[in-house]
Amino acid sequence: MPRNRNHVRTACLAAAAVFTTVCAAPGPAAARDLPDTYVVSRQPGVLPEGITIAPGGTMYVSSDGTGALYRGHIGDPALTTFPARGLEDRPSSLGVHTDRAGRVLSVGGATLTVHDGHGRLLATRTARSGPLGAPHLNDLVVTKDAVYVTDWANPVIHRAQLKGGIVGPLEPWLDIRSALPQFPAQYWLLNGIVANEDGTALLVASNGTEAVWRIGTADKEIDQLSLDEPSFGPDGMVLHGHTLYSVLNYGAPHGVYIAELDDDLRTGKVTHRITGERFDLPTTLARHGCRLYVVNSQLDQPPGRPPYTVSAIDDPTCDTP
Repeated sequence: MPRNRNHVRTACLAAAAVFTTVCAAPGPAAARDLPDTYVVSRQPGVLPEGITIAPGGTMYVSSDGTGALYRGHIGDPALTTFPARGLEDRPSSLGVHTDRAGRVLSVGGATLTVHDGHGRLLATRTARSGPLGAPHLNDLVVTKDAVYVTDWANPVIHRAQLKGGIVGPLEPWLDIRSALPQFPAQYWLLNGIVANEDGTALLVASNGTEAVWRIGTADKEIDQLSLDEPSFGPDGMVLHGHTLYSVLNYGAPHGVYIAELDDDLRTGKVTHRITGERFDLPTTLARHGCRLYVVNSQLDQPPGRPPYTVSAIDDPTCDTP
């Protein structure tokens, strides 16, 4: 979920890949009575970035431009400001997720924050500086025993232990450079992160290497996810079973790319590419029911132009919610 995208385009040193646009047919179970577009905000400079949707349909969207969080419901086309306390000193919020207890976890700058459903601040955890300097936390995933966080500014994954519902200190967990020692450290540019259901494997997107990396949480073994694309460096991702939903906005037409992976999440094949004018520099997505909710960030032309929106599309792989 990068911020300075114009810089990234010249700095990543990766060749752009040519993709064929495939407009997928709507999923059979897609809901027809829900909005196609959600307005996050009409205030200038918001620049939405991250998104999550709780099981009950409550939607949270983060703001790269202001650091605020916004809340709505999939049945309502308009979101409002979520009264999250303690974000006054965080100018940017990127990744946002909810856990099984309904808490809202988000990252930005050097901090991971945890709020309850009313916006009360429950915890703030600060990441240490990495090998290249101050952290710039990008995205997070919550497993049954930990929160894992990517760092856009350092080739480092941070981890906070979860024990009895308590979020422990946010500590450096893995320096990913060992997977590709010859690659320049400053260009790893870690983005989205997802985990399988039992939390034994992570998939981490690297904008700089234009690849997705599989990491075992027990042994920290790092392997590149093998796909049928020569270049595949997503921004945000969602993993549902063996289906990986990714947003690409660099090195390929902007849009949603869907891959079916093997049982061990080591290999896969891209089955759908959904691109086109419906998206305005998409950064990430959420899945709920048989629909995908894609954030239109406008980060390529900050501060963008209100209204700032989320686009809803049918999940072409969907058989059951």
